[in-house]
Amino acid sequence: MPYRSPLTELRFHLAHVAGFSRLAATPRFAEATPDTVDAILTEAARLCDEVLAPLNRAGDLHPARLENGAVRTPPGFADGYRAIAEGGWIGLSAPPDWGGAGLPLTLATCVNDMMSGACLALQLNPLMTQGQIETLTHHASPDLQALYLPKLVSGEWSGTMNLTESQAGSDVGALRTRAEPDGNGAFRLTGEKIYITWADNDFTGNVVHMVLARLPDGAPGTKGISLFLVPKVLPNADGNPGEPNALRPLKLEHKLGLHGSPTAVMSYEGAKGWLVGPPHGGMAAMFTMMNNARLGVGVQGIGIAEAAFQQALDWATTRRQGRADGTGTIIEHPDVRRMLAHMKAETFAARAIALDCAVALDMAAATGDPQWTARAAFLTPIAKAFGTDTGHAVAQLSLQVHGGAGYIEGTGAAQLARDVRVTQIYEGTNGIQALDLVGRKLSDGGEAASRLLDEVERIARAARPAHAALAEPLWQAAESLREATDWLLATPSARGAGATAYLRAFARVLGGRAHLQAALAGDGPRARLAAFYLRRLLPEHAALLAEVRDGADAVLAVTPGDLAA
Repeated sequence: MPYRSPLTELRFHLAHVAGFSRLAATPRFAEATPDTVDAILTEAARLCDEVLAPLNRAGDLHPARLENGAVRTPPGFADGYRAIAEGGWIGLSAPPDWGGAGLPLTLATCVNDMMSGACLALQLNPLMTQGQIETLTHHASPDLQALYLPKLVSGEWSGTMNLTESQAGSDVGALRTRAEPDGNGAFRLTGEKIYITWADNDFTGNVVHMVLARLPDGAPGTKGISLFLVPKVLPNADGNPGEPNALRPLKLEHKLGLHGSPTAVMSYEGAKGWLVGPPHGGMAAMFTMMNNARLGVGVQGIGIAEAAFQQALDWATTRRQGRADGTGTIIEHPDVRRMLAHMKAETFAARAIALDCAVALDMAAATGDPQWTARAAFLTPIAKAFGTDTGHAVAQLSLQVHGGAGYIEGTGAAQLARDVRVTQIYEGTNGIQALDLVGRKLSDGGEAASRLLDEVERIARAARPAHAALAEPLWQAAESLREATDWLLATPSARGAGATAYLRAFARVLGGRAHLQAALAGDGPRARLAAFYLRRLLPEHAALLAEVRDGADAVLAVTPGDLAA
């Protein structure tokens, strides 16, 4: 079945769950009127369905390859990228000063959702560029902004991030790449980076790398790291590409999935670069790009979940097998219906959390209110981890609905399962997201968490007259989560062992809130899906919170020797 962008779902979320209308009420986003939003989503859906989705299989069957030091991309990817760039989709939420449309990030998030479902391997390229635009906008010098931002926003050039090194992994502070001043205001970078997404291509005039490295006087660890802009081709005085820089992709990784997206080992051999942000302030600048990408990667998981659900639903409504009532197709079997309902309900919940995060980021930008900033910061690790966990889980369920046919590459279900798996690792593994949630994000004494739970309970109260049987369990779940939050705040030694369970429990409750909002605003199908989630999936929170409260003893009691026995 061809992928179809979930326009109805996205419109419903914006109107009834995410509260998008608040953005259009601000001076900054006054142009984001309902008519404008609808026109943009409609045109983006056309691009995804007609141009990008047909490329997805080609990228899997004809992987990107490295030839004579240059990357060759799959058939059709260059045309697909040009359609994205020429349509202005890369700069949808970028500042108008640099050629962007200046529209809300929430709208760009909806577009990225659709693009991810259509062709994730290609969508990764503009996502990296969007994160770089955000970083340069906040941290680069005016000269760097003027030279690089217009070309990145237009898609004439593309961007990457270079963090990881083979000996360091997620411990970025252990990097060895060094940067030496060249005496003319620039720096020379030497080192090797791994797992660099879209490190090169054959369809943009330049590739701009954001590289973490250490200056000669940089302290050990993350406090001594600086961030540098290092282009593949050094621009001339007029801004056009000139001489090649001293960098190159050494090899492309042979990956489980996303074969159309080149992932490279990059070598910097005295490459010329420019400082972004202050010396030794690289982590703060890079986190701007990483947080943008964390939401984006969470949405990639949601896009794949949508595509996997569509494939499974199509299979279940056409496949005749076994004894079944009604149409005689497997969708009549209760367990198949269970899996499909689980997939749809989970995707709805994950999408709601991601769009809630995007709206909070937009409201923070539009109003400067620190409560919106805190809300966005708290939701970011949840959106990333739960969105990608959902993508993986729904893709696996899609395989199960397909049965043996799902394990055969020809149906396309296996590709989705392979492609989405890395999103749980990208931009900080989901375990790191959970540690961030119980660490930095609870460092406010639980204020941001408490405000979110207050909101859940307000919605539960409002829903009691019409949906008492659904509202009451959500209220109780929010209270249990509040008590667990207080316990974690009082028991910091238990946070690491309970972090993943706590994040998932919070996502469960936020998903319940979104489904209850949908039941209040929607018709029979919305209410029935909400009942499925609140009765079947929300109860998981109790087991998760029991795991949180168990503390670290049971985990730490299992010794390395026990594991090797």
